[in-house]
Amino acid sequence: MRDAGGVTPETRSRTALLGRLRTLAVLEVLNIALIGWAVFVALGAPFSTPNAVGFALVAVLLLTGAAYWALKLRQLRTTARRPPLIGLFRALRPLCAAALTAGLVAIVAAAPGRPAPEWAAGLVLYGLAVAEYVNYFHLQLMHDTRADWRRLLRTRRLRGSHLAEDLRIHRTT
Repeated sequence: MRDAGGVTPETRSRTALLGRLRTLAVLEVLNIALIGWAVFVALGAPFSTPNAVGFALVAVLLLTGAAYWALKLRQLRTTARRPPLIGLFRALRPLCAAALTAGLVAIVAAAPGRPAPEWAAGLVLYGLAVAEYVNYFHLQLMHDTRADWRRLLRTRRLRGSHLAEDLRIHRTT
């Protein structure tokens, strides 16, 4: 069935999906600036080593997510069989895990004897970075659509993330 503009339900769905992926890619980048502003300007957290490390980890994971969504968008626009550069994300997964481990060591090592404002924000940001890592490389933690919530309520379990699924499907690339 077509409407007056020649738009079918399929093209409307595809257009909506492309728009959603574009929005996700842009929002991940904007979130870096928003989080930085919220922590260091609005809350006034000092730019100490623990706080800077926590922020850097969140920024790296958000950039990773933005890159994935941008490449997923490119895959769908070009009807490619797989997301471009998917092998890069296979390499990034252990690198991000190692960065999270090193980041925690740096935050914990720098915290003793310092007042809480010099490390608390960094620890919270570290937790956010871990959540982003899980959300991208393992399980979908973000549920921001009705379809996500319906599936979660129906199955009562988290699903694998889109990136994790692409990595599983395209193991040899």
